[in-house]
Order: sequence, then C-alpha cells, then structure tokens
Amino acid sequence: MTKERPDTTTDESTDDDVPKYFHYVKKNKIAESAVMGTHVVALCGEVFPVTKSPKPGSPVCPECKKIYDGLRPGE
Repeated sequence: MTKERPDTTTDESTDDDVPKYFHYVKKNKIAESAVMGTHVVALCGEVFPVTKSPKPGSPVCPECKKIYDGLRPGE
C-alpha cells in the first residue's frame, strides 16, 4: 500500500475569517471535501470540512507538522 504525504488545509477560523491553523490532509480528500462538503481527517486527528486553501507562509498545526516531518518520503 502506498501512502502519499498530505497537503495542508484548514478547519479553524478566527473572528476575521482567517484560519488559525492549516492542517495536513490527504490530497485526494481535499477536493472531494471542498466540492461535496464531506469531512476530512487531518494527521493530528482533527475532523472538519475543507473551506479554505493555504497561502505560502500560512500557520500550520504544530501537531500535524510534527507528524508530517516524521514521515518518510512516499509515506
């Protein structure tokens, strides 16, 4: 079984609608969630629908980043 390294997406918004953190999620689930409104599961275990896309420099969930950095390429 081949695992892909996840991309980032977000679940948490602040009062000005700017996400607090972006989370790592499997690539194939991001588009599905954005179109169908289904929920995704981040590496850290957060469950949420995709509503925003990250921009360079966006804050990443510390727990997701720790798990992501521990994955080997291709995992």
